[in-house]
Parts: sequence; C-alpha cells; structure tokens
Amino acid sequence: MPIWLIVIIVIVVLILLWAFSTYNSLVVLRNRVKDQWAQIDVQLKRRADLIPNLVETIKGYAKHEKSTLEDVVKARNTFASAKTPEDEMKASGELTQALSRLMVLSESYPELKANQNFLSLQNDLKDCEDKISTMRQFYNDTVLKYNNKIEVIPSNIIASIAHFKKEAFFEATGEERNVPKVSFE
Repeated sequence: MPIWLIVIIVIVVLILLWAFSTYNSLVVLRNRVKDQWAQIDVQLKRRADLIPNLVETIKGYAKHEKSTLEDVVKARNTFASAKTPEDEMKASGELTQALSRLMVLSESYPELKANQNFLSLQNDLKDCEDKISTMRQFYNDTVLKYNNKIEVIPSNIIASIAHFKKEAFFEATGEERNVPKVSFE
C-alpha cells in the first residue's frame, strides 16, 4: 500500500473522529441546557404552588388590598398556562414583580408579619427565589457554553450540518429591573 494512501486514510479517520467528537459534545451541551431549564422549571412551579397559600394568609389581614392580591393570582395563572420556556421566562418576570409588591404590602401589617404561617410561607418563598436565582445563573452559564460551541470555528460546521440552534438566555425583564411601586391610597 502506498504511503500517500495511508496518509489520506489517517487524515480521513482523524476528520471523522473530530466530527463525531464535536457532534457528541454539542449533544451533551444541548442536553445540559435542557436539564438546567428543567431545574429552573421545578423551582418556578414550586413558587407558583406556594403563592395560593401566601395569598390566602394575607387575605385575612389585608382585605382592602384586593388589587394587589388579584395581580399576584393573575400573574401566577399566567405562569401556570405558559407553554414554552420563553413564555415561562416572561411570566416568571411578571410573577416576580407581583410578589415584590405583595411583600412590600405585607410590611404594612405588623400582625401579619408575626403570623407563623405567613413567616413559614415567606421563608419558603425566599428559599425558592434564592434557588431560582442560582439556577438561572447555572442555566445561563450552560447556555453560554452551548451557544459558544455552536458559533466557534470549526465546531460551527458540525452544528450547522446537524441543525443545532442557539438557546435563549434567562434574562430579567424590564419589569423585574424596576423597583416595585406600592401605593396605599
């Protein structure tokens, strides 16, 4: 067998090994993105499950704050009906904003702040929000790695051939960036 044929075979084998390795790493990263989103989704759903209990507890103390409570329930229902990760991200921002107004509202009721059920729910919600924040960071880090792998040369060739698509980052909405306004008029 001539040496040039051996060299060509070695080069082809190396290119195939690189292509398979690149494809597999893209699949692993894509699956990590999906896994990280699932972790966020679990916490977002946990938060949505805590909200009815929190609202009911506050209702007993703040009967005249109906609009704030209705906003929280509406935001929770919007989140519950979201179908795509993008819709869930948007609804999560609205829910975060409504919860912020609710927590500010609770500051006006000292007897509510002393209620054990409320304190327990508030701590559960705070814990949940902390986990969501941490998981958003992990998700965005994973999306960054995945999107970089799709865009950098030479792995972008395999990504393009195999139709790998960029993933969206979990970003704060304009509403989440603003300080909530609560009026007691």
